[in-house]
Amino acid sequence: MNLLDQTKKICKLYDIQPARSKGQNFLIREEVYDKIVEAAEIKKDEIVLEVGPGLGFLTAKLAKQAKKVIAVELDDKIAETLKTALLLQKAENIEVINKNVLDIQVLASGYKIVANLPYNITSVFLRKFLSTEHRPELMVLMLQKEVAERIAAKPGQMSLLAVSVQFYAEAEIIQNVPADNFWPAPKVDSAVIRIRIKSPQPPLLKGAFKEKDFFRLVKFGFGAKRKMLKNNLAGGYHISQTEAAERIKKAGFDEKIRAQELSVVDWVRLLDNFNNFK
Repeated sequence: MNLLDQTKKICKLYDIQPARSKGQNFLIREEVYDKIVEAAEIKKDEIVLEVGPGLGFLTAKLAKQAKKVIAVELDDKIAETLKTALLLQKAENIEVINKNVLDIQVLASGYKIVANLPYNITSVFLRKFLSTEHRPELMVLMLQKEVAERIAAKPGQMSLLAVSVQFYAEAEIIQNVPADNFWPAPKVDSAVIRIRIKSPQPPLLKGAFKEKDFFRLVKFGFGAKRKMLKNNLAGGYHISQTEAAERIKKAGFDEKIRAQELSVVDWVRLLDNFNNFK
């Protein structure tokens, strides 16, 4: 029996009706599950936090590689179905938590995350796990393709989301996953992205610079999409466009540059010329 037939059978047996509003589109391609596990680079002594385990097909594969899998599922009925299945399988190294992942306590250091995230929580999820003291070592996420591309963007196509992730980590798209790899098929394609966290912490800021100063600058820089950087920074810091332009040139950039053209390293360099504003 293929994964589509298995998925439909389980849903019928437990009266599960996938809800688009909750992002409940079940992956039905074995090879994609295997690619996710491979990308996670799991060792036998590691703990994996799985978010959105669904019917448990990926959970079982992760459990074969890891010391323990903590599967966090928001939907009550799916969580109970997963618990029942694990009892029948006698899977002793899997713990199912029926909660919103945004409400759980962050694990201690030395864990990895594998997640199938709905679009509406992606940004806040990344903020929660990247800005905490106890960051995961690595994340492998199934995201909407457009969101994955934004996260892994290069200078010229950067966004606030891209800078916010790349400040803490290196991001690369592992595989595109077309909509027909899911049941029911979503309206958009997805992608698997690997986010490898920089260790032990973001090494870019030196001296008295703090993360809050960095992100304040970046948020000001992306304040208005179509404006030049000098206009946005002038408005954010309440200075003249002339002064903003001079500070940008002092950092070694063209005064007509736009925020999307800067890398994370560029923003750090720029911070040195905007660090005296409080």
